[in-house]
Parts: sequence; C-alpha cells; structure tokens
Amino acid sequence: MAISTYLLLLLTHPMEFRTLVQYSIYHDKRDITAPSEHPTTGWDRPSMRRCWELLDLTSRSFSSVIKGLEGDLARVVCLFYLVLRALDTVEDDMTLPSHVKQPILRAFHQHTLTTGWNFTDSGPNEKDREVLVDYAVVVEEIRRLPAADRDAIVSIAQKMGVGMADFAERAESYAANQEKTEKRGAWAGEAKDDGKYLLTIASYELYCHYVAGLVGEGLSLLFAASGKESPLIAHQLELSNHMGLLLQKTNITRDVREDVEDGRFFWPREIWGNPKYGKFERMEQLCEATPKLAERPSAAFKEKAALAAANGVGQEQALYVLNAQILDALRHATPSLDYLRLLRNQSTFNFCAIPATMAMATLEICFNNPKVLGGNVKIRKADAAGLIMRSTNPREVSLIFREYARRIHARVTPRDPSFTGISVACGKIEQWCEHHYPSFIQLSTAPPSAYGSPATRQAINHLDARGRTHLFYEQLETDRAQLARVEKYKADVASGKRKPVPDAGQGDVGMWELAGYVGGGIAVLIAIIFGVVWLILQIAD
Repeated sequence: MAISTYLLLLLTHPMEFRTLVQYSIYHDKRDITAPSEHPTTGWDRPSMRRCWELLDLTSRSFSSVIKGLEGDLARVVCLFYLVLRALDTVEDDMTLPSHVKQPILRAFHQHTLTTGWNFTDSGPNEKDREVLVDYAVVVEEIRRLPAADRDAIVSIAQKMGVGMADFAERAESYAANQEKTEKRGAWAGEAKDDGKYLLTIASYELYCHYVAGLVGEGLSLLFAASGKESPLIAHQLELSNHMGLLLQKTNITRDVREDVEDGRFFWPREIWGNPKYGKFERMEQLCEATPKLAERPSAAFKEKAALAAANGVGQEQALYVLNAQILDALRHATPSLDYLRLLRNQSTFNFCAIPATMAMATLEICFNNPKVLGGNVKIRKADAAGLIMRSTNPREVSLIFREYARRIHARVTPRDPSFTGISVACGKIEQWCEHHYPSFIQLSTAPPSAYGSPATRQAINHLDARGRTHLFYEQLETDRAQLARVEKYKADVASGKRKPVPDAGQGDVGMWELAGYVGGGIAVLIAIIFGVVWLILQIAD
C-alpha cells in the first residue's frame, strides 16, 4: 500500500490502520531468498526461482501462506499449487476446442512428468497462461521431488484432470446440440438449457470435489509424507474434502457475476431453480436484476428491475438464492474445524486455518448482499491482516467461526426460505465451539517468567451457572477423595500396617504457657536493653 493510502486509512479508519501497522511489525514472514533457506526452497536454482515467481503471479492470497510452511514443505506445496493452477487454466479456457482440451486434461498427469512439456495455445486473455507457457520448469522441479511427494501430486492431478474433462465434455456436448438445434430452425423451447447448468446439488458437490476436495486430499498426503504431521492425516479423506469444499464453494458464491458473464454456471439448478426462492428459469436472471457495482442504474433499468421483481425474478428473490448457496457452504464449517484440530505442526496449521477463516469472513460479507450479484466483493485488508494474526490455534479459529456465524444469523430474516436452515447451521457452529471450548472456562495469559514464555492460566467463571456446577462437583470430588484417604488410613492402623500418628491436639500450647513464653521474651528484651545502656555509660565515663 502507498503512503497516501495509509494516511487516508489513518484518518478514515484509525483502528484498521493500527491493525495493519501491527501486522507489518509483528507478523514474521519467511524470506525464501535468504542463502540459509536455499537448501529447502531451491531459490539458488533458476528453474525453482521461476516457479516461485509464477506462484506470486498467479496467487496473492496463497503465495504468502505457502511460503510460510516449514522447511522444504513450502517448495513441495508451491509445485503442487502450480500443477493444479495449470490444470485449472486449461479447464477454464473457453477458447480451446474440445478436441484440444480433452486430451490435455486426461493426460495432464503424464505431461507433468514429461521433460520439456509446455502449452502455448491458451487464449490471449487467460490470466494464468504463463504457468502453461513456462510449465517445463515446473516439470523439472517435480522430477526432483522425493518419490512419495511426486506420486501424491501426480495421482491427484490424474483424478482432477479426468473429473474436469468429464464436466467439460458435458458442457461441450450441450453447446454442440444447441448449435444443431439453432441451425435447423427449431422452436426456442426445444433446446433446453439443462446441459450448460449443474442440475443437482450432488453434481455440484462432485464438481467441487474434483477441483478442490482433491486438493485437500493431496495436501494431507503431502503433510504426512513430510513427517510434520501424523501419517494418519493422509487417511482423513472426508475431512480433507470438507476443507476443500468450504473454500471452493465460497469462491464460487463470491464470483457469481464474473462467472455468469464469462458463460460459466456453477450454482446448481436444484437451488436457484427451486420455486420457493423465485421463478428463475435461467441462472443469468439472478444478475440481470442487479446493476454492476461501477454503474448507476438508469430509469429503464429500474423499470426492468421492478417488472422482474413483480414476476418473481427480482433482486430479493436472487438474494434468497444467494443465501441458500451460503447455507450449502456452511455445511462444511464444523468438519473443517475437526480437521484443523488434527494438525500439530504450527506452519501447516496456519496454512490451513488462514484460508478457512478468510472463507468464513467472505461468506459473512456475501450474505444477503446485493453487491455480490453486481460484482466481486472482498474483505478489507485490515480484516484480512487481523485474521492472519489470530489464526494461530484451534480455539481461536473456532471463535472466529462462531463470530461470523453469529453475524450471519443476526442478518437473516424470517421471510427468507433459508431462515431455519441458516439458524441450524449457525447453531451447529455455536454448539461445536461450546462442546470443545466451553465458554465458562476462561483463559488468560500470565506474565512471562524469567525462565520461559508467557503461560496460559485457566479459570472457572463462577458467575456462569455451568461454572458454579463445575466448581461444586470439583469440590465434591475433592471431599470424596479426602474421605477415602481417611478411611484407608483408619483401616491400615486397624490392621497394623501403619502406626497411629499422635493426635494434633497433644501438641497444642495452653494459654498460661503462652503467657509465660511472652513474659519471658519481654524480660529478656528488657535485660538486653539495660545491658546495652550500662555498657554505653561505662564507655562514656
């Protein structure tokens, strides 16, 4: 950010300015270019240096968290990301004909191991085409990886490529049938639009699994292969899938306007075509009633929007569909929290937790927000910096989830058809947090000692009824344990295993005895004083 931007932020949002300053000062960033990091990051090799540059070009959000991974895991995940980014670029390229795209997608895992392979025929407007143009350096570095890492990356690329090819083939088949229908002059209703839309939530789920759930599975394999996480994490396929789907569905929900304008339709008809939300016959109608963010609606547009609202395809109905999409994404929140609790390495936890909290923040800002249908909304930079600094442990991450779930729940209205579902989804997040991290147990940080770091103290809130109940049963258990020790002592004395301890009352001091001790002490003190005075007088004479 420029200095002028910081100054403007200081005047308009001083608390956000403070957050950004704290982030820039206290947040440690790994310098992958340092000579000490070359053995793990490979920066001293031109091919790997180019891979790091491609990572920066294709992703700002993931670039920083990938570089923060510990040891050579950062390099492995960087290459994994570039492989999947290249695969995704081929799939998203609408200029490639089917006979070119299909073989590349289905054989991409083989190209990833073919020395010198690259692809230069991507569309000129494809933003990530450079990854495919310079893919030979990615192949060179992939071949340098240990067998376990290389096999994990190639296997995920194979599964993802086949899945993407199947969905792309379906879309191409629809386009071909529509073209034939138009050529023979058939009536408009004959060529149904079902071919270009995902029909069911199950097909939407399958697509997200191919493009994101497999990413989660691949990362779990890499975490286990690195030795930084337990080998068991590689078998948590369901939880890994939930992590990927939470991020992917959030991105699909946020980017709806951009996707629709580019002719990509990911929202399932089972949601947006449901009569309880509106009378939408085409997904494009969700955005037609909302102007772009950079445009001021004209009188003609307002008249058209009013007519659409009267016909049940207006902005209010579109927001109901948007909220239903967010509800579908919220299903993956608590399984994602379960996955994060399994991670033990701090760098891998941060790598997974930061995008997850960003996703929850994005879902909250998108909820019931017409700007989503008019363009791309993003969370503020200060909020992102605050989330990065807070996403350091499972408890804090769960509290972030709960915070945004409460905000979503506070904004849902009873007339929204998803009101009950959203209330239940937010309640599940609340329940998860309360189950794993009860609110009546308060944590505080003790001052650092001379020999260690600050310690975390745990206290029970006695003002909470659950806290009082906990303290009552804790005291009851202490008394029960004390009574059991006394009974055991009596039984041991009776059986002769132990000798009885003298009664504590036999050693008590009586009142007259205590008075004698006190009087004797006073007499000794007076004698000492008189002795000192006499000695002083003698010396003075």
